[in-house]
Amino acid sequence: MTLLERINPQFDLLETRSEQSDQPIIELDWLEEVEKGCSRAVLWQSQQCLVVPMSYRRFKNFDSICAQFAQQGWPVRMRRSGGGLVPQGPGVLNLTLAYPVIAGPGVLVEQVYSHLCSVLVRALEQLQINATAQEVVGSFCDGRFNLAVQGAAGVQKIAGTAQYWRHFAGRHAVLAHALLLVDADTKALTQQCNEFEMALGSGRHYLLDSVTNVAQAWAAAHPDKCLPADLAAEVTQQISAALIS
Repeated sequence: MTLLERINPQFDLLETRSEQSDQPIIELDWLEEVEKGCSRAVLWQSQQCLVVPMSYRRFKNFDSICAQFAQQGWPVRMRRSGGGLVPQGPGVLNLTLAYPVIAGPGVLVEQVYSHLCSVLVRALEQLQINATAQEVVGSFCDGRFNLAVQGAAGVQKIAGTAQYWRHFAGRHAVLAHALLLVDADTKALTQQCNEFEMALGSGRHYLLDSVTNVAQAWAAAHPDKCLPADLAAEVTQQISAALIS
C-alpha cells in the first residue's frame, strides 16, 4: 500500500442517517467493523446535546453540571477523540470516516486530517464557498485542522475535526470526524458552550463571532440569489460526491 492509498480510502458503505433517540451514535462500533474489513463513511445528524472529550471528567463538579444541563434540554455526551467541547443538534451535519491504515498516527495523523478536510473543501467549492484548514482563535474546539472561511467578522470557523485511532492485528483503524455548521444559530451554540464552561469553572470562553455556518457563507457568495430550499440536502449531496470523486 502506498502513502497515497493510506490517505485516500475507498469506502464499502456510504450512509446518511439521523439520530432519532437520546442514545448516541455508536462511532466505536464502526471501528469494530473496520477490523472486520468494512470501511464506512457516514453523514449523520444528532439531537441537541453537548459533546466533550473524556478529559472533561477531571472537573470535580462534572456529573452534577451534566445533570443540570440535561434538565435544561442539553444532555452531555462523552467521546473518545480529543479536542474540546462542541455542540450538536439541528443545523449541524457530521461526517465520520472509519477505515484501515497500515501506519499509526505518528506517521499519518496530518494526512488523515488533510484528507478529511479536502473532502469538505471540495464539497463547499461546489457551493462557491472557499474554505481553508486553519486555527480560528476564540472558537470552540479550536485546532489547526478547523475549516474556516472569510466571513463578515473576519476569518470564521465553519467546521471542526477530530480523530480516534485503534490498533488491531498489526494494523491501525482510524475514525476521522468532522462537524459542519450548516444553518445552525452559531451565536446561540457558542453561548451555550460558554455557559457550560462557566458552570464547570474551566476558564474557557469562546467568541460569538468566531464561528459561522454554510448558510451565511453561501449567502455571501451568492448575494443576488435565495438560499436553497433544503440547504442540508444540497450539502449532503456535495459531500457524498466528493467522497467518491
